[in-house]
Amino acid sequence: MAQPVHLDNLTLGYDRHPAVHHLSLSLAPGSLVGVVGPNGSGKSTLLKAMAGQLRPMQGKLRGLAGQRVAYLPQQAEIDRSFPIRTGDLVAMGLWHEIGAFGGLNQDRRQRCQAALEAVGLGDFGQRTLDTLSGGQFQRALFARLLLQDADLLLLDEPFAAVDTRTTEDLLAILSQWHRTGKTVLVVMHDLPQVLRHCPQALLLAREAVAFGPSDQVLTPANLQRARHMTEAWDETAPVCEGQNAGAGPAQQRTAGEALP
Repeated sequence: MAQPVHLDNLTLGYDRHPAVHHLSLSLAPGSLVGVVGPNGSGKSTLLKAMAGQLRPMQGKLRGLAGQRVAYLPQQAEIDRSFPIRTGDLVAMGLWHEIGAFGGLNQDRRQRCQAALEAVGLGDFGQRTLDTLSGGQFQRALFARLLLQDADLLLLDEPFAAVDTRTTEDLLAILSQWHRTGKTVLVVMHDLPQVLRHCPQALLLAREAVAFGPSDQVLTPANLQRARHMTEAWDETAPVCEGQNAGAGPAQQRTAGEALP
């Protein structure tokens, strides 16, 4: 069951240079949040940290222990040349049940087939990944997510370079997850899509510009501020030396923050 997730003064980065700076917010169980912001604003970095792939430089992530987390990176980060069948890729979503050496019994095979059918790939189980179009491959990844049955889903640009029909079908799955109480964070660039499908939005520009109801976050003033903050970022500033763990962005300013 999804639990609240808290980001407490979270600073994330690489080689001690912050990419996300002093981020504090709480995600209620069952939230569906569109994560938006200019290129280089820290969206992918945030999802990697929540997926456990990046250790915070400062601050804490609370509420993830005991929750099953599923992470879908950008397609460009996934190797599609490996000779594996679509059905085998989807079956990896059952890893939490069968581990490295467990087999697929009849019930699990039926569940894999049902997941393929749910994303419109019922006849694609025997096809290798290199024969799939971009949209078909993304459908297969969503089928794997269906089998993972995670409490928290982190999706990084799942609709990039995907055709309109596939996007609409996958957005319907997002809405289904939301209705069943799962917590979903999805990085998106299409702001009208965020307004239509995501009740909440997080606008990042290496720090939080705004977080809350999407129509209140994605205002012209906030979007202009986010663009300015990202463009004005000082990449050559000294590394972040850290602040008290309980301090939020309004309480502290450090080297590397947006310049006025």
